[in-house]
Amino acid sequence: MTRISILGIAHMHGYSYVKALKGKRDVEIVGIYDHDRSRMARASTALEVKSYDHPEELVAASDGVIVASENSTHREFVEIAARYGKHVLCEKPIATSVEDAEAMIDICHINNVRLQMAFPVRYSASVRKAKELIKNGLLGEIVNLVGTNHGRMPGGWFIDPELSGGGAVMDHTVHVVDTVRWLLDCEFKQVYAVYDTLIHDTRVEDCGLEMFRLSTGQYMTLDCSWSRPRIHPYWGDVTIHIVGTRGTLFLDIFNSKIEVSSSEKGNRWENYGDDLDMLLTREFLEVIHSGREPLTNGEDGLRALEVVSAAYRSFREGREIEIV
Repeated sequence: MTRISILGIAHMHGYSYVKALKGKRDVEIVGIYDHDRSRMARASTALEVKSYDHPEELVAASDGVIVASENSTHREFVEIAARYGKHVLCEKPIATSVEDAEAMIDICHINNVRLQMAFPVRYSASVRKAKELIKNGLLGEIVNLVGTNHGRMPGGWFIDPELSGGGAVMDHTVHVVDTVRWLLDCEFKQVYAVYDTLIHDTRVEDCGLEMFRLSTGQYMTLDCSWSRPRIHPYWGDVTIHIVGTRGTLFLDIFNSKIEVSSSEKGNRWENYGDDLDMLLTREFLEVIHSGREPLTNGEDGLRALEVVSAAYRSFREGREIEIV
């Protein structure tokens, strides 16, 4: 039996990770800890999982730890898990500052702990197929890329800059950056970014556009906005359009949906195909059992956060920024 604990249940993905793992006969969700006691109580009831008053007690009773707290507390919880020698699956972004991300990676390395990042897009069958096609030269030389990660404005702690570290740019840049890094075996070298609060009354940006120069020479643009209205039938998208000298490829990673109409619930959209959270948590279980490096690790989280940090700096200074 593999015992998993949940540190922080602020992020909605925490619920989906628990549900994915509870469907496995050889996994036990030991419990949940959250700074917000009322939120912890609600999650404990909804997920039928025990709540703990102290994170250290919970971690000590576990084989692995999932961190699904607010972005600003990722470092605190990862450090607790690392001190107890427990492998960690951390929600994205890795942290709200590069310094925190580096400290998280360091303490995991010192304690021989594997730090897995919650970048589920890499686990998609369509993304894996795209990587194979690109590697085999089907598209020729890659010329440029256009990406989107649209979504609804999530509200709550996501629009509190002290807890989230930023708005749409922080929330939606990292998925696409990580996917492109993996697809092209490249790094992001330069960024010019603009963003604003145009749609919602929030303290953080809800719209953003970024232009990147990749280490492999291509340019890429990304729209990372919270621009989906509440009435949109489903949450959002992650798309990447890749143009090559011999062909093009278009990825629409979350578009495996069917429309369902019923007299009880009306019209709704249901996903089919890959359950990316299931694949992500399956990888985490394999990491716990084998001790190997995960497909998406802390260094990947750091690289994505460095791009985000450079994008914010680009807007503040009104110029293109070199990414370290």
